[in-house]
Amino acid sequence: MEAFASSDFRRYQLARSAVILGAEAQAVAVAWQIYSITHRAIDLGYTGLALFLPGLLFLLPSGHVADRFDRRHVILLCYTLQVFCTVTLVVFARSGMQQIFPIYAVLFMVGTGRAFSGPASSAFIPHLVPEEHFVNAVTWGGAIFQFANITGPALGGVLFTLPFDRWWPTGRLEGGGVVYLFAVATELLFLALVSSLSVRPGRMEHRAVSMQVLLAGFKYVWSLPLLLGAFSLDLFVMLLGGAVALMPIFASEILHTGPRGLGMLRAAPALGAVSMSLVMARFPIVRRAGHKMFICVSIFGIATILFGISRSLWISLLALAVGGAADTISVIIRGSLLQLATPQEMRGRVSAVNSLFIGASNELGQFESGVTAQWWGAVRATIFGGVGALVVAGVWAGLFPSLRRVDGLNSASLRPQPDDALKAATES
Repeated sequence: MEAFASSDFRRYQLARSAVILGAEAQAVAVAWQIYSITHRAIDLGYTGLALFLPGLLFLLPSGHVADRFDRRHVILLCYTLQVFCTVTLVVFARSGMQQIFPIYAVLFMVGTGRAFSGPASSAFIPHLVPEEHFVNAVTWGGAIFQFANITGPALGGVLFTLPFDRWWPTGRLEGGGVVYLFAVATELLFLALVSSLSVRPGRMEHRAVSMQVLLAGFKYVWSLPLLLGAFSLDLFVMLLGGAVALMPIFASEILHTGPRGLGMLRAAPALGAVSMSLVMARFPIVRRAGHKMFICVSIFGIATILFGISRSLWISLLALAVGGAADTISVIIRGSLLQLATPQEMRGRVSAVNSLFIGASNELGQFESGVTAQWWGAVRATIFGGVGALVVAGVWAGLFPSLRRVDGLNSASLRPQPDDALKAATES
């Protein structure tokens, strides 16, 4: 609980938990609204595309903005945009609009706000706690995210279906409109709490804008095998080993559990992640962090294989929970490496590079799962994906020995020669 000794950290995590609840609830309402208009599954896929494209289009400027301007101000501006976007969705719901392209346009703007707020938020955390408490802060941040990630969709479903019109006249706001109003309330709470923070990071990057400055994050990651190995390890393991996209097939055709079982399958990894986050908050990683990360990646691969061969719902849930717990340890270590191995003035741009790797692994991973399942079937695709994750862990352990040998999670050990790395990143 060391990180919670900081009042700014407490306020920021309260703000973050609220806004994630609202965002996850809103995602449920948007998906239901779009599907009720078109009744086409592909239109649901376009919602993810509308949210993902801004992160790709604004990759370079979003990282630079997080380093050039006060990160707190960037976050506030981005979430002010979120408020306007959500209010627009309220208006759409109130009008009973039956067109989906305006909704996609709003989602693109939401994605734009997230593209700029993501690197700024990631680089903002080290300003809230002393360095010796940073790993604890990352651990609690992961637990809070997973809890909100579990609770938000369920809350959105409840708000969407509650008969509010029996209690007060809501007009056409029942359903999606009520969920959007809840999301607006969480965003306003977020803005109020972040505005009250005492920390003022200020400007980190003082050089004039140039292509060299914009690309400094990529150059820095490339110059540090530690970060390049960590980012690419996550990319390829999740690209191969992710089974989330195939869960409806397992629930329907393999485990024969129906929608209720699907809900349990989707919740199992997050429950494992929350549980492990709480354990790690009490027993943090002190030594041999790199070695433990590769072990956890291997456990994730084995758990994926077990899920693929299981014909029992409870064994499948256990495998997914173990995989989620193992992945959480790996995520905490990688998140700590990202911030502690990067100088303050470059954390925004390096975080933007990491966001690209994460986005690619999630989006392309779902696509890869669908393609391989179409070729080989869901079971073999999942098993091969787990085997692939194990192979990647072994190969990466050999390709990136500096990552494997990471011991303590602190800037002194992770940046033994920061001047050389920074010089390599900033030279043309």
